[in-house]
Amino acid sequence: MDFRILGPVEARRGETRIPLSGSKVHTVLAALLLARGRVVSDTRLSSLLWGWDPPATAGAQIYTYMSRLRKRLGDEVEIIRRQPGYLLVSHGSRIDLLEFEELERRGREALRARAHEESAELLGRALGLWHGPALSNATSHLRDIELPQLQEVRSLALEARIEADLALGRHERILAELTGLVTQFPLREQLRAQLMTALYRCGRQADAMHVYHDGRAVLADQLGVDPGVALNTTYQAVLTGSLVLDSAGPARGQAAAADPVPTMLPPDVEDFTGRADELAVLDAVLAPSGGSGWRPRRCLVTGMAGVGKTALAVHAAHRGARHYPDGQLYADLSEPDGTPRDPCTVLVRLLRSLGEPRIEAPGVQDDLEELIRLYRERTADKQLLIVLDGAVGDLQLRPLLPSTVKSAVLITCRTRLTQVAGAQTMALAPLDDAESLELLASAAGGSRVASEPDAADDLVAYCAGLPLALRITGTRLAARPHWPTARLAARLAAPAERLAELRFGDLSVREALQRSLRSLPAAGMRTLRGLARLRTGNWTAQELAGVLGTVELEAEYGLEQLVDAALMDIAGVDPQGRPIYHCHELVLLFARTLEVRARTAIPTQRGALSKTAVS
Repeated sequence: MDFRILGPVEARRGETRIPLSGSKVHTVLAALLLARGRVVSDTRLSSLLWGWDPPATAGAQIYTYMSRLRKRLGDEVEIIRRQPGYLLVSHGSRIDLLEFEELERRGREALRARAHEESAELLGRALGLWHGPALSNATSHLRDIELPQLQEVRSLALEARIEADLALGRHERILAELTGLVTQFPLREQLRAQLMTALYRCGRQADAMHVYHDGRAVLADQLGVDPGVALNTTYQAVLTGSLVLDSAGPARGQAAAADPVPTMLPPDVEDFTGRADELAVLDAVLAPSGGSGWRPRRCLVTGMAGVGKTALAVHAAHRGARHYPDGQLYADLSEPDGTPRDPCTVLVRLLRSLGEPRIEAPGVQDDLEELIRLYRERTADKQLLIVLDGAVGDLQLRPLLPSTVKSAVLITCRTRLTQVAGAQTMALAPLDDAESLELLASAAGGSRVASEPDAADDLVAYCAGLPLALRITGTRLAARPHWPTARLAARLAAPAERLAELRFGDLSVREALQRSLRSLPAAGMRTLRGLARLRTGNWTAQELAGVLGTVELEAEYGLEQLVDAALMDIAGVDPQGRPIYHCHELVLLFARTLEVRARTAIPTQRGALSKTAVS
């Protein structure tokens, strides 16, 4: 007797199919076969046949189905009543599920022993036993319970067979099959990684990268997770060019499952422009030292809000990622309102990307000291590229710095930090006019900018070299193709309205500058509002003291706080050695809005006090 459940449930005698009528009889036979010689209780049979709503005569109907099976199957099979249910004794009959499991087990053993030819043959035979969707003519109640496990076992066998085929150099032969499988099962990362491998070995590196980024988007959209070990490891191998066929074992560049390779970098800025000198410095920091000497690779990128620190760091990290085979980590250290992010939250995310299982233990995720210990243990002796974006202070950074010189760290922060040992500091200035025009053209379209050069020059002047402002302006033009460039230039021309115009979607110059005020002391805030009375230019503390009506030392104290908050720069010194301070044009406009708010708030407060006094 030959029983099949890896497709429609069937019983055959030789080449002749034994006729069985109705889904209920097929369900009873499948339940007995799936029990593998164990008793199936009446309660379970009832739930597989009718779900939560069995009829009052369920026991009698089950007895009838068993009688029909006995009659159809004959003496070759025994169906025995044994409390609390029924038992099938097959007397050496062939059951396709059991045969599949035996072939699959032997195929996996051969794969572990690197006997790839034997493994592919055994696993191919196992998969050949499937002749359609399993249990397709049984009840939905049975399929809901049993089908997920059967489908998962088949998928794992399929992935193992493909692994053997790839090891045998059959990438061209299985490419079409893999493409269809990834379309059918978009969330199975192992299949997607195998498709990337096959594409790469067929000389289609760009297509392999597309498969990765498509998978990353699908995982984020449907599950809210990042790619796992298999996909990230293969992605890194494609980047480093090490995903080559090796007859002695797996492709070089593939790591073991216990050694994940994180790829946490945000997407690169495809139209990144300018900053050639700064990129050259960062390339040198991230490149291998070429010698045996100790050279920490750390760089602190500072500058005012909107000057392009994150874009530069991420772009440089993508350029240098190939030097770091153990992966890339990324952490945003600021909340959207500018407050520092909880270090425990940051460390938990980094440790998950590094594959650390111990963070799931009770209490660990709130234990900062334990998280730091695990992080340093995981990063020890690894070649990692770590980008720490939007640092707020030294204390926040200390737990996140690796304890090895093999890793490189890029840090973005608005102000200089004092406790990043061995760090090279790069202060970003606004772009010059040529770079500004290039960025504007990149965002808005080159022909759009070239058609109205005078208006484009005006836009560049109004944005004052701030990349965020230029990006917003160019994006607004691109979103309104019917607008003349001169129309937007006219709207930006009025200083009082300029900050309101420099906003698009989630991007806002005003909000970016507003976040700089969160840690600004009171003296710095008073000084910033006082700048509203000045014109664009450079000043000393003595000159500003006259405007503010205060003494020079107090004015200098407030100016230094603005420098620390990246809202002002020191442009040099005068002949007497006193610092000369410079304020960006858009910061001056921002200061004027603060002054206007302060003036309008005072009458309201006085009015409220008067009403209180009267009452």
